Amino acid sequence: MFIAMNRFKVARGREAEFEEIWRGRKTRLDEMEGFTGFQLLRGPEREDHTLYASHSTWTNRELFTAWTKSEQFRDSHRNAGGAKGLYLGPPDFEGFEAVITEQASSPPRREDAP
Repeated sequence: MFIAMNRFKVARGREAEFEEIWRGRKTRLDEMEGFTGFQLLRGPEREDHTLYASHSTWTNRELFTAWTKSEQFRDSHRNAGGAKGLYLGPPDFEGFEAVITEQASSPPRREDAP
């Protein structure tokens, strides 16, 4: 598994605008081989910004890299960075290869449960 994360420093008071931009964009991720999931995460608030992270998971790094070179990627990022003053600097990208993965098990089922 490969996890791709971008961290964004969003100017205080502009959080709702940032989230709405993400809600309204067509990512086309579902068209990509190897894509398994996406989350937009809101993190801690600082004096001048709120930290956000986009978090996408892929079956491997190669398929993530293919996404970054695709028409779908260009299309989904066409208007990125267009809102002046929304960000404090460019996003910080971090990519991670899974070394250990553990999944939650199903809760035990009671014999008398419907």
